[in-house]
Amino acid sequence: MLYIQRDEDGNLVRVEATEFDQMTGTLPADDQEIQGWYANLAMQSSLLQLKQSDLDMIRVLDDLITVLMTKGLIRITDLPPAAQSKLLSRNQAREALGGISRLIVEEDDEIGSGLI
Repeated sequence: MLYIQRDEDGNLVRVEATEFDQMTGTLPADDQEIQGWYANLAMQSSLLQLKQSDLDMIRVLDDLITVLMTKGLIRITDLPPAAQSKLLSRNQAREALGGISRLIVEEDDEIGSGLI
């Protein structure tokens, strides 16, 4: 038996294995509504994981483009104007943060060496 909480419209908003203060009822674990609840949670988790990997891939592509330009295999002018603008904007933001990250690394180095 699982303990549930429903909203005003009767939709499941919480499912727990143990009783909790806001529970509004119970359902058997094999109930279709419970199965749908857990399937939805799994889907949300997968979507969140995919979204995070998208952010990671953006950084990979950003670095790949930088490497290709550094090696002279492509020029920024080979890209469409919108892509050029986005890359330049990202590079400026990363450079601005580079100064901050260098300060953090320097502080870490000093702490690690016992200077502070």
